[in-house]
Amino acid sequence: MRQLEDTYKHKGLRKQLVQEISRKGIKDKAVLNAIHKIPRHFFFDKIFDAHAYEDKAFPIDAGQTISQPYTVAFQSELLQVKPEDKILEIGTGSGYQACVLLELGAKVYTIEYQKKLYQKAIRFLPKLGYQPHMYQGDGSKGITRFAPYDGIIVTAGAPTIPEELIKQLKIGGRLVIPVGNNDIQSMVLIEKVSENKIKKKQFDNFSFVPLRGERGWPTNGEIK
Repeated sequence: MRQLEDTYKHKGLRKQLVQEISRKGIKDKAVLNAIHKIPRHFFFDKIFDAHAYEDKAFPIDAGQTISQPYTVAFQSELLQVKPEDKILEIGTGSGYQACVLLELGAKVYTIEYQKKLYQKAIRFLPKLGYQPHMYQGDGSKGITRFAPYDGIIVTAGAPTIPEELIKQLKIGGRLVIPVGNNDIQSMVLIEKVSENKIKKKQFDNFSFVPLRGERGWPTNGEIK
């Protein structure tokens, strides 16, 4: 385990990163403040420190990635998180996105399909002072026992929008999910107007690792 040291250099690089994603269009001050506060280099092996404050995704364990900071900020901004909101995150990964949500004041439930990543996150995040409710399993179906949620964020590319996730939203809740093929996805925002009515908006294209599980992509074989 690396020594958790946040130097003036790290803080300066973080400030530059915030300025960069702000120039790219992120306007939510709370989201920018969260990115500025969280030492992203803690989520990297020390030898990769130089990459921690570049605005790009980076490989982690189990064939997954820590998302590009702009992508994290973009999804977080679309969610419009308010303090005390109950947020479900599907795809814990490194845990970085969950920390951003916690900094926004949310009560975070997060689920990870890959057992190795779950075990790493559940040991590591409390050392940083972050304690979301963490679970391991098939997040493509949500977590019904804690529903309804004010917001749901999916951090992996889905082939379609799982109906279960819409059902687990509160009226007025928001679902942010990348939907498309295995190479590129459109960011989709679903707003739940009533039990039987939703509003849907599509945004820029992104590239995420595949969503695994019953409502996601298959776990073996070639993905088209």
